[in-house]
Amino acid sequence: MFLLADDLRADAIGAHGNPYIDTPNIDRLANAGFSFRHAYVMGSQHAAVCAPSRAMLLSGRHLYRVYDNLDDEPTFPQLLRQDGYVTFGTGKWHQSKAAFLKSFSQGRNVFLGGMSDHNRVPTRKMAAGGTLSDPVEKGFSSTLFADAAVSFIRQYVASGETRPFLAYVSFTAPHDPRTPPADDLARYPGQAMPLPPNYMPVHPFDNGWMTGRDETLAPWPRTPGVIRAQLGEYFGLITHMDAEVGRILTALRRSGLEDRTVVIFSADNGLALGSHGLLGKQNLYEHSARVPLIVAGPEIPQGQSAALTYRHDLFQTILGLTGTRTPEDIDGRDLSEIWRGERMAVRESLFTVYEDIQRTVRDGHLKLIRYPRLHYNQLFDLDRDPYELKNLAEDPAYADQFSRLMDLLVLWQLRTGDPNPLIASPRASMKFDYSGIDHKPDRHQSEVIVQKYFAK
Repeated sequence: MFLLADDLRADAIGAHGNPYIDTPNIDRLANAGFSFRHAYVMGSQHAAVCAPSRAMLLSGRHLYRVYDNLDDEPTFPQLLRQDGYVTFGTGKWHQSKAAFLKSFSQGRNVFLGGMSDHNRVPTRKMAAGGTLSDPVEKGFSSTLFADAAVSFIRQYVASGETRPFLAYVSFTAPHDPRTPPADDLARYPGQAMPLPPNYMPVHPFDNGWMTGRDETLAPWPRTPGVIRAQLGEYFGLITHMDAEVGRILTALRRSGLEDRTVVIFSADNGLALGSHGLLGKQNLYEHSARVPLIVAGPEIPQGQSAALTYRHDLFQTILGLTGTRTPEDIDGRDLSEIWRGERMAVRESLFTVYEDIQRTVRDGHLKLIRYPRLHYNQLFDLDRDPYELKNLAEDPAYADQFSRLMDLLVLWQLRTGDPNPLIASPRASMKFDYSGIDHKPDRHQSEVIVQKYFAK
């Protein structure tokens, strides 16, 4: 049972240290299973970070080997299907229709797009002949996808099916438009929401992506009131999704499948929402690049690891758990070696990117961010400064560490085939002038959101 959230920060789960959010069902998974607390998405070549993130997850290949198209790449659902599994998919796919049909033998409430109004998700049903219907708008996103998963579980048991199953449930929450049901929104009144410790009204310099769609969902400077309100909406969507996760887990238990089903919970990327003066995921700070990754089920111990992992490590991990033959040219690693105590880590360092404008390498507790167009660097000691507020790049005490990480960054570029230079010409200005920049709603924002944040 694979449960995937959309735009969920790694720190937006109660069991992982967030005292303000109510996520009892995800918490139970975390408390019963094994959490990888330093799991990252490698990045993206374009603003829709979720598309390459999902392509990497489903193919086990890193960014420069899969981009964001799975038509010609084997997916882990496809390989399990070929190995005799019943494969079921629901929710956000963000890939082609052909890639879905080769991956899943069954599907219901399938959303082929990237984002939509949560109350009007255009979903499709998979017919017995292996085709997808025309889209129909109905219901609330998280409920629709949970309904489909619960229905699949019940039908699977009622049919007497003896083959094992994979159920891939991909939520669109808590991605904007952030319009949770009223009861869930009421739990998080905006005026009571705490600001992130790294809240800023404006990012201190132009990072190369200051006015993209995600960043225009609130005006500059980001006021405490607006950030608190958007955090309340975000938390409301997460709590509602958590309740729907609970319905799926309850269906597993009542169907007698809980003790023989592995449940994986993760997300496609994080989100800023006021941290560092940003709103979106098009940056390489921890709040945007790091995601939750929880594995629970039979023979998986309770615990957690600080090992540096990629979210696309799940490809190799799932194939290992199911005994499915793994293609030879996979970039992901088998994370089960960590929870079995066979290894403390699967890699010594980690590399993330955004377009050609930001590059990061992390080695232990030190993290270097390079901005090629700006000829600018940030160096953070995440043990002492987890919110990335103190730049040590010019600190003489860290000169050797800085040099070592720059060399490591070049090595990662060579290793992954990253074609983008670390020094771009001409040098861009670091100044961000937001005067005169208009923020406009996209077509998916509801009238409530438009009136709340965009009306003048």
